[in-house]
Order: sequence, then structure tokens, then C-alpha cells
Amino acid sequence: MKNRILSIDVLRGLTICLMIIVNTPGSWSYVYPPLQHASWHGCTPTDLVFPSFLFVIGLSMSISLKKLNSSNAIPILKKLIKRGGIIFIIGLLLNWFPFYQTHISDLRVFGVLQRIALVFILAGILISLIRQTSILIITAFTLLITHWALLYFLGGDNPFGLETNLGRSIDLFVIGENHMYNGFGVPFDPEGLLGTLSSSAQVLLGYIIGKNILQKGIPSAHELNRLALISLMLIFISLIWNIIYPINKPLWTGSYTLYTTGIITGVWGILIWIIDIRKKDRWTLPFKVFGQNPLASYILSIIVVKLFIYVFKVGNTSLYGWSFKNIFQTLFDNHFASFTFALVFTFMIWLVAFWLYKKGKIIKI
Repeated sequence: MKNRILSIDVLRGLTICLMIIVNTPGSWSYVYPPLQHASWHGCTPTDLVFPSFLFVIGLSMSISLKKLNSSNAIPILKKLIKRGGIIFIIGLLLNWFPFYQTHISDLRVFGVLQRIALVFILAGILISLIRQTSILIITAFTLLITHWALLYFLGGDNPFGLETNLGRSIDLFVIGENHMYNGFGVPFDPEGLLGTLSSSAQVLLGYIIGKNILQKGIPSAHELNRLALISLMLIFISLIWNIIYPINKPLWTGSYTLYTTGIITGVWGILIWIIDIRKKDRWTLPFKVFGQNPLASYILSIIVVKLFIYVFKVGNTSLYGWSFKNIFQTLFDNHFASFTFALVFTFMIWLVAFWLYKKGKIIKI
């Protein structure tokens, strides 16, 4: 624990906390706008959450793979691929859970954990094979430009549209519409195959930034200035690129990758200044708790949500819906009731994570 960078743990924990909150409103009919995703193009605060987790994966890899060299690259690569495969299978099983609810012929293949697994594997392979930072930077931007080129040149008259984008066409061909997300009104998966390119670049950028900023452990004020410059530069480039290549989370466009990476880099810099340099860390416990077991906490939240919706009933009503209507809506107005429900649910998951934290248990997935 002595070698851990507390600001990274807090950023990771904050990200998981927000992931659970935005995923569990009391009712999707009553959600505050900042807690909703952009309908298509654009970026809300909620759209920063998932890329933040990918960025932190990159930061963590810059620490855990610090001793990577030619002699241990293959064993490390095998571990990365194995871990990615396990995460993908867990994501698939979570989509299916509680199993009797969805027939396997209609099972959604992709999802949040599956996206994490694929980018973990791809970024891990690239990091294991490429040692030079300059070449890794070129590789990250090559992924972003390749994604853009494929979308733009093979997407027809409306390359960044919901129904016409190449990513949707690829997923329809590879897995079929019955195995895709339908929340947009048509089969389209925001965690589909093509978006793996730009989202893997997000992990690489996190790795590159972490590798350079954390060379001597906790960054100094000088390195924080570099971090601020990187943040502003990425945001500036993304806003210029946005003119012809829209910032879009469902497509995970390159402009979205750079925009969110820039903002998250800035947030991390602020956390370093407050927590690691000024040692103002008494407030960090709730996030350290989630940060110690991030994936386990997220997986638990999905399991509990599905139990509340599909298994536990009060009469003919799900426990999830009954609790919101008969407890939270009786106490607060609709939107605040929905938000409070999410906070209480997140706190329930946090209590389990806190028990693990106090026991010093880290569930490695």
C-alpha cells in the first residue's frame, strides 16, 4: 500500500461511485439532465464517467507494468489476455442474469465490462510490444485516426448517424440484431466492436501520461504544470476536431476520447495537488473504499439491481419499483426522489465494499 498513489485510488473510486449512481435512478423518467447521457452528439458530466475508468486503467498499468521488459513481456501478456477474457465472460453472464429472464438467442453480447475487457487486451498487447513512448503516442493517435477514417469513408452520406454508422453495420454482420443493445430504438451497440479502437487509445493515453508523470513517484509542482498543459492541449485539439468529427460517446469518436481524456487529466491533476501534495485526504475514505475493489463493486451493483427488478417482488411489482414509489416518492419530489434512491442504493453497495476494505480484502478479477 505504501507505493500506491492515493489520487489514483480516489479517482478510480469516484468513477465507480458515479457509475453506480447514474445506472440506478429510482426511475428513468425522472433523472436530472447532468446525470443523463447526451442523446447522441455532445458530452454531459455523465459521459465522463466510463472514459474516466478506462483512463485510470491506463494509469494503473503505467505503475503495474513499470518493470515490463523483453524477458517478462510474454508471461505478462498472457496474464493480461487471461484477465481480459475473464472480465468479458463475467460481463456476458451479467447480461444474461438471472438467466431465466432472457433466452440465449436474444442475449446481448457486448456491454460495459466487455468493452473494458477488449480494450484491456488490445492496449495490453500494444504496451507489451511497444517500449518507446514516442511510438506508443503515434500508435494511440493511429487508432483514433483509423477509427475516424473507417467511419467517415465507409459510413455513406451520414457517417456519424445512428442508423448509418459503420460500427452498427459491423455489429449487425458479426453478432446480429438480436444480440445488440436496443435502447436507441434501433439495434445499435454503444459498446460495439469498432469503438474498441478509440477506447483502447484512451487506455494508452492514460498509460503514457501516467508513465511520464509518475516517473519519480508522486508528481511535483513542475510535473503538475505539464499535466495542466496536456489537459488543455487535448481539450483544444478535440474541440477543433469536433468541427468535422463530432464528440460522441455511443460511437466513442476520437474527438470524444481526446475531450474526455483532457478533462479527466485535469481532474486528476487537481486531485494530486489536494491529496498527494497538500495531504488534504481526510475526505477521501468513501472513494478509497470503492477504489480498492472497483470491478467487484460494479459487478455487485449490477447483480443487486437485477435481483431487485427480476427476482424480489412485492405483489406483482418489482422491489426496485415498489421501493421508489412507496418510500422515496412519498418523501421527495420525483426527480430528487429518483436521485436519492440512487444515492441510497450506492451506499448499500459501498457498505459491502467498506467491509472488504476493513478486512483488507482485494477481489482480483
